[in-house]
Amino acid sequence: MTLYLKKVLLALLLLSPVAAWANPQYLVFTHVVSPDTPKGKMATMFKTIVERKMGSKYNVIVHPNSELLDDGEAIDAIARGDIHFAVPSVSKFEDYTQKLKIYDLPFLFPNMDAVERFQEGPVGRSLLKSMESKGILGLGYLHNGLKQLSANREFHKPSDLEGLSFRIMDSDVLQKQFQAIGAFGMPMAFADVYDGLATGLIQGQENTWSNIYSKKFYEHQPYIMESNHGVLDYMVITNASFWDSLTKEERRYFKYALGMALKYGNAVAIAKAKNDRDELQNMRSVNLIELTPKELQLWQQAMRPVWEAYEGEIGKDVIDAAVAAGKS
Repeated sequence: MTLYLKKVLLALLLLSPVAAWANPQYLVFTHVVSPDTPKGKMATMFKTIVERKMGSKYNVIVHPNSELLDDGEAIDAIARGDIHFAVPSVSKFEDYTQKLKIYDLPFLFPNMDAVERFQEGPVGRSLLKSMESKGILGLGYLHNGLKQLSANREFHKPSDLEGLSFRIMDSDVLQKQFQAIGAFGMPMAFADVYDGLATGLIQGQENTWSNIYSKKFYEHQPYIMESNHGVLDYMVITNASFWDSLTKEERRYFKYALGMALKYGNAVAIAKAKNDRDELQNMRSVNLIELTPKELQLWQQAMRPVWEAYEGEIGKDVIDAAVAAGKS
């Protein structure tokens, strides 16, 4: 869909104020991936449960594949109260809070269990409300998985990647992560990564198993390290005023629908990550690099200074809580 058509569609959706739509009220849920992904399936289940419980009052209109808005546009639209639900990457909220940079710190979480312990704890839950004063309320977290490093040449230690350019999401934390090992982080839209790798504009990237496999990055990245160095998660968000306008019973139904949908989406994500890793490991063209404990320590030491660089912005208490979750 062209940008012009997106704007026309959004204008039509916004002819009536968010709080005034009724009989039934149409709720806009936008995301940037296909319906058959964990995120897409989560959104579809949320819609199904909401309409089963409250169909006479609310209908959820899901817009996948960035057909309405991309992540950055969706966050701004939520803040303004133009739409009702979105599920952007936690790396995309820099204009609204610095605390969510916690999720970009390298080698902070040793596994997804640690991520869940942190998110379910008091500090992780408090981050859902860190943008409430700016109109954005977090309702829950959706997982994609831990990120792996890949490159077009063999590597084992950090110095092996010196001078290479890696695609990153637009995050200054991720920029510093690659600077720490003498490489370069190049912000690039996810849709452009495959072509960037194919043309040599970038020589490497970081992503989850499912993204590497589904987007066929391995065709130009024969070396993939099981680094588990970062987490790629999403936050389901809504407009704070819209949420406050709901009755207690309505909020209960929405929370139930979202809780069920997130459990399903996260289960799908975990299963897909395992399956896609196995598929990549079985490919003759892929060299899967597994780190020894000593090699892992070298990578951790090289990138650890990034934590200290952002302690002031994120908060030492938030970092300490994440570290504690990894040791539980």
